[in-house]
Amino acid sequence: MAISVFDLFKIGIGPSSSHTVGPMRAAALFAERLGEQRLLADVKRIEVRLYGSLSATGVGHGSDNAVIMGLTGAWPDTVNPQGIGPTVARLKETGELLLGGQARVPFDWARDMRLLDENLPYHPNAMTLVAEGAEQVLLEETYYSVGGGFVVDAAQAASGKLDGDTTALPYEFDSAVQLLELCERHGLRVSQLMLENEKAWRSEAAIRAGLLELWQAMQACVQQGLAQEGVLPGGLNVRRRAARLHNSLLEAGKPNVIGSTLTAMEWVNLFALAVNEENAAGGRMVTAPTNGAAGIIPAVLHYYMKFSEQPSDNDVVDFFLAAAAVGILCKKNASISGAEVGCQGEVGSACAMAAAGLAELLGATPAQLENAAEIGLEHNLGLTCDPVGGLVQVPCIERNAIAAVKAINAAQMALRGDGSHFISLDRVIRTMRDTGADMHAKYKETSRGGLAVSAIEC
Repeated sequence: MAISVFDLFKIGIGPSSSHTVGPMRAAALFAERLGEQRLLADVKRIEVRLYGSLSATGVGHGSDNAVIMGLTGAWPDTVNPQGIGPTVARLKETGELLLGGQARVPFDWARDMRLLDENLPYHPNAMTLVAEGAEQVLLEETYYSVGGGFVVDAAQAASGKLDGDTTALPYEFDSAVQLLELCERHGLRVSQLMLENEKAWRSEAAIRAGLLELWQAMQACVQQGLAQEGVLPGGLNVRRRAARLHNSLLEAGKPNVIGSTLTAMEWVNLFALAVNEENAAGGRMVTAPTNGAAGIIPAVLHYYMKFSEQPSDNDVVDFFLAAAAVGILCKKNASISGAEVGCQGEVGSACAMAAAGLAELLGATPAQLENAAEIGLEHNLGLTCDPVGGLVQVPCIERNAIAAVKAINAAQMALRGDGSHFISLDRVIRTMRDTGADMHAKYKETSRGGLAVSAIEC
């Protein structure tokens, strides 16, 4: 399957790519199909069934609200985050859903929004949407939200064709070994190879414009995060820290016992906290490659753009392209879904991607870049997804900051070597996949194990 950089990086909303962005997209696709078949006016009832992880942590992740917005015809990249709450409140008050933005359909939240404690085949993030007419079911579809905002329907899942994109790429690769071999044979850097592949979909000008638009969205997310104070929604009473830390770092002449290195790392922490606090609040986000790990890549890129001598738009483009090469490998050969392999698939993949992107900008050879990604992923193996209260707050926000610093260290370590190392990136990705398969379900985005349980016990 062909995966684009714009599949891994998508503008959406918080707090979760798999539990918010994916379900909203699936519901919007469902409503769109009803419209295409001219069935909207015949619908008398809509039933939503959330399964597995979507059921277990769906309320905390906003899955229920996201589905409703999708059914009204909203899409994650254009929906107004501030409009979601009022829309859902109005539906609950009136008992009426504006299906596809056109047809008014009765909707009883207690009856029609069903959170089921069972799993469907293929993936734990499953949902079924049913549109009933006066006498029969008009349309019923099951969707799987497989991480990073990717959605497949039941037919795709059953066939194994999880991506309908069969675009022929000039430099197709399914492993890091293949990627390195292609770079060596054709004398290309990783970002150059990725750019040539992206041209199979769009012009170079469109690629660059699209990537810079993603960067602008990431910067806007950081600025929004820095401007907010108070308590995050959800009931855990987690206080925002980014604005306070930002003010502290802006204090002129503030003493620092370790000097510039620690100060730089504090800025990295700040950028990651700002993004993930905004994510937890349901704000405008860029999946990178998921929302739960959305702070790592922008934090590392902000770090480079702030502390390098002459940063440019070309650096932004090369960073995204190189990072996406590693993200493609993680998605193809393991998973970027916390509900499938734990947080190693989200934070681990993002850490590896950020390390690769930074290494590319610092002049790494393809072999050194592969080493940087391997270090970043290897030291996140086994990481569980155990959000307290089903919210993307604890430990998710701090976890992004720690992983962003780890990514920078991974790139620096790799650049001190010649690219040769003991365990390959391909083996680490396979290990992530196997570890995820062995991991108990309670540690995979269900809030039934790990810190999620410990917090309740305390």
